[in-house]
Amino acid sequence: MAIGADLLRRVELGHVSRWINDDIRPIDSARRTWGFWMYHNFWLLINCNIATYLTGSALIPLGLTWWQAIIAIVIGNIIGTVVVVANSIPGNTYRIGFPVFSRVAWGMWGSQFTILNRIFLSFIWYGFTSWVGGQCLQVVLLSWDPLLEDHIPNTMPEETGMTTAQFVSYVIFCVISLPLLWIRPERLQWFFYISSAFTFVFFLVLLIWALATMGSAGFGDTLSDVVELPTTGGPQSVAWLMVYGIVSTIGSIAAGLLNQCDYTRYARRSRDAVLGQGIAFPVYGILASVIGILVTAATQPRFDGEAIWNPPTLLARLIADNPDSPGTRAACFFAGAALVIAQLGCNIAGNALAGGFDLAAVFPKYLNIRRGAYITALLSVAVNPWRLVNTATTFLAVLSSYSVFLAPMTGIMIASYYVVNQSKLCVKDLYEGGQHSIYWYTRGCNWRAPVAWLVGVVPCLPGFIAAVDTSGIAETISDGAVELYYMSYIYGFLSAGAVYVLLHHVFPAAAVQGFLRTAPSRKVLEEAVDAEWDVASLSDVEHLAHPPHSASTDEAANSSAPRKEADSTDHPISA
Repeated sequence: MAIGADLLRRVELGHVSRWINDDIRPIDSARRTWGFWMYHNFWLLINCNIATYLTGSALIPLGLTWWQAIIAIVIGNIIGTVVVVANSIPGNTYRIGFPVFSRVAWGMWGSQFTILNRIFLSFIWYGFTSWVGGQCLQVVLLSWDPLLEDHIPNTMPEETGMTTAQFVSYVIFCVISLPLLWIRPERLQWFFYISSAFTFVFFLVLLIWALATMGSAGFGDTLSDVVELPTTGGPQSVAWLMVYGIVSTIGSIAAGLLNQCDYTRYARRSRDAVLGQGIAFPVYGILASVIGILVTAATQPRFDGEAIWNPPTLLARLIADNPDSPGTRAACFFAGAALVIAQLGCNIAGNALAGGFDLAAVFPKYLNIRRGAYITALLSVAVNPWRLVNTATTFLAVLSSYSVFLAPMTGIMIASYYVVNQSKLCVKDLYEGGQHSIYWYTRGCNWRAPVAWLVGVVPCLPGFIAAVDTSGIAETISDGAVELYYMSYIYGFLSAGAVYVLLHHVFPAAAVQGFLRTAPSRKVLEEAVDAEWDVASLSDVEHLAHPPHSASTDEAANSSAPRKEADSTDHPISA
């Protein structure tokens, strides 16, 4: 025990409490280095990746035609753009990230629920993206040695769904990623520029090559206009599958829609974040998906009608079909290298940083962004990412199904900021525990948030079970439940947000309402945050240099003495 306590003291960060450290406090001006092109490159990396490329592979096999799939993709990306911009405003206004902002809606302790959900997703996404990155690296190795699989004997059990060569490639990719985790978010410019340039060039060249070399046979049946499904009537109709396609497109990026404050707090100016996201998000989300459909259709005839959706699989097939062609192997080498860089960019920007932000908020005394990012990388192996992608439809279900739980969280956060709190936040209270924080609510939890969240989640659970179940239970789920699941993101977002607002209207939080009655305008509050927190370290923040309540004092006070709850839920509605 003494050794453990001594170790904890050694790794403890400076100037911290249970609620704050230098990486989760409001960002000072010296660290606000993200301009328009940073946000442009960020969303290029996040949306121009293999996961987005595969969107069509999940929609077209369901029975949609190529143009119906594209319509669903376009609408889904437009809706996603609106959500991501709306949910990012608190970050570039008050310089706070997602874990801190979630305290506004859920309470100081209640926010841990949303943060832990996002941490869980960071582990999954980091592992999945690293596995795909390993597949891309294997293309590079195959370009050197087309008989790689023969030269590395396979000792993996068949049920793992992978070979030893694939696992070795995955491990190498993970090792390559480690030095990049050390780079702080405000210093990622050069990496973003390089990785986004390679990513954009790769996708553009891949499309040009596929269209220029597809031959006289033209496109494969991936671009077929034949509709074999009824237009309406039940979940297997074209209308409902298009709704499913729209929601799946949103759901595949639902984790990113939830935590955009983490990135927009680094914005030099608010309009840089708004324009950078508002333009790049839909453009590259749509572009990558459409390129995936076109390339697959254009290459289908050369592979005897087989639709190969996954780019690393496509490149590996080209090498296998032309092992003695120096030109093919050289082209696949450069294509594989570009894909490796693209996956590194996507993984660092979207997954490692997200895990670092959230873990730093859960354990602020011991973890900063760097330490959190390395823990995310280490624990991502536990999700067995090689099992996540077996077929296109399974891939879609894995990506989109968890949005059932994320959409209500996002709706609650947006409703809390714009409606309940009128875009006015008391930032100092977001770093204080106990009754002296207006966001303490009832014993640290705003009970209205979990109630609203359950309203958004529970009705969609039968359809969710039907989507992920393989035991036959899905046959007992009604069409109505499946259809509600098909529109789960939209339902969950709107219903949870509406119920949250209603509960705050019927049962107002007295402390929050008291602050709003006397608070100045949002602009004045924003300027006050800049004036108070624009320092290099927490040691320079006057009201935290000698905090009146330490974390241990708060906990002792809250556990040893009864108190009147700051949340006055039994008061009548004020006029």
